[in-house]
Amino acid sequence: MANIDLAAAPFHLDAASIAWVHETREALSPRDRLAQLFVLLSREAPEAALASLASFRPGGVTRIYSSDLAAEIGLMRQLDSAASVPLLVSADLEGSRMSLPFGTEVPNPLGLAAVDDVEATTAISTIMAEEARAVGLNWSFTPVIDINSAWQSAIVGTRSYGSDVERIKRHALAQIAAFQQAGVAATVKHWPGEGYDDRDQHLVTTINPLTLAEWEQTFGPLYRAAIEAGVMSVMSAHIAFPAFVRELDPEAGAEAFRPATLSPVLNQNLLREKLGFNGLIVSDATPMAGFGDWGKREDIIPQCIIAGCDVILFSDDASADLMYLVKAVADGRLSQERVDEAVTRILGLKAALGLHRPERAEPSLDQAKAIIGRPESREKARAVTARVPTLVKDVQNLLPLSPARHRRILIFSTGAVQPFAPMPLPLSLPDLLREEGFEVTEYAPGMAVDVRDFDLVLYLLAEETLLTRQRIFLNWRELTGSVFGAMKRYWHDVPTLMVSLGFPYYLHDAPRVPTYVNAYGSNEDMQVAVLEALMGRAPFAGTSPVDPFCGSEQGRY
Repeated sequence: MANIDLAAAPFHLDAASIAWVHETREALSPRDRLAQLFVLLSREAPEAALASLASFRPGGVTRIYSSDLAAEIGLMRQLDSAASVPLLVSADLEGSRMSLPFGTEVPNPLGLAAVDDVEATTAISTIMAEEARAVGLNWSFTPVIDINSAWQSAIVGTRSYGSDVERIKRHALAQIAAFQQAGVAATVKHWPGEGYDDRDQHLVTTINPLTLAEWEQTFGPLYRAAIEAGVMSVMSAHIAFPAFVRELDPEAGAEAFRPATLSPVLNQNLLREKLGFNGLIVSDATPMAGFGDWGKREDIIPQCIIAGCDVILFSDDASADLMYLVKAVADGRLSQERVDEAVTRILGLKAALGLHRPERAEPSLDQAKAIIGRPESREKARAVTARVPTLVKDVQNLLPLSPARHRRILIFSTGAVQPFAPMPLPLSLPDLLREEGFEVTEYAPGMAVDVRDFDLVLYLLAEETLLTRQRIFLNWRELTGSVFGAMKRYWHDVPTLMVSLGFPYYLHDAPRVPTYVNAYGSNEDMQVAVLEALMGRAPFAGTSPVDPFCGSEQGRY
């Protein structure tokens, strides 16, 4: 087995904890060692979830929490009884609508980048981590250190800290420190770097097209800084990096486009050897097409571990995947040494989080109720959220809004589009405007529009980063309900405002809209913050962390 220094960063284990790692690994059966390599997705009701986990005994679980806090705490208190070793319990803590359903509302990374205050990012990250620990979470697949370069990328979108490497670095490091100080292991993703390909790894293996010199000016400093800061895990993604592969093998051919999740060159040669990462490498979700389109699952599941990933994330059929590993060990493709190396790092992470300690506190419903959504947490989060809304342009000098001047408002809206919701969720901003004394009409397909009936047209869009969408754009036909409606523009006849509560690049599709606001997220507190800024009661304090004009001068006028 490769020599893993568990006393070194990021584990920092003492002699007793190192002994626990080795003794625990050796006590596991061959089958249970392989099961430790899996983190399974859990979204069933608690009783069914517990039975499923007890049957498989994985190394960890990513729990999709319901809104029933008591039931979720009850499940967390029983998790260890369903496992050979205490479980890693993970989530994607990305803020906005990618948050705990019962937690404090917080901005997403792009919103925090618009505030660009490291102390604010630390405060928000601390709230997220403390609430996560209160419900039994100990591992987050964040921060995202991708770069908003290919602005049409729907998968980076609002999940990253923008397009400036230094801004990304300072906020990511703040989140890593806050999370890990609170006992939640942080993960930087998506290795070896996303944001220069406008496609989605859920649908296709994407490409990092940078030269080695370009990578060393962008993602290299980001990953090196995170590793130096002690980040505990890296998520290896379904992203190819042809330049590095061809540096080692100029005749690599198709191998240059092998995703990192299946590439020993990217995981071992670049991440482990060149960058010196000693922590845990977790794959991105393996049901994604960017992984599956490389080969048969019975081949690529073992290859994921062979290539250097220590953890297989998610499985549609965990028992079948486990058998693929058993077969690979039996026929020699996957060595027992490599399995034990991965298990050692998994157990090392568990020990670093104190999961092996008998005295570690179990989640408590009373404690969770006391921590989650504390008034002081909500107050801090709202104060930061108020600083997010960003006025990109107002060439018609429309703002602030006033019922005296803009009483009759016509709203065109997508609603809040969410990846796992079958229909868009309703937004509260129309009702908030009504409470201010505006007469609000929400457009419905087929409605006749007479511009003389309105004092303001408001386009209200709310699409945060989406999965399997491939592209986010202003779909005029969907917004208006018809081909002819899609071609209508009202801003020469009626004052017009466009607000994005998510994707920040709609000026590409509506460059002539005269007043445009980005708020990056659509949670309830963010909608209130936008209203306050629109009414002139609060400043537009955000500074754009990306180029909202998408590299074109057209949208500035």
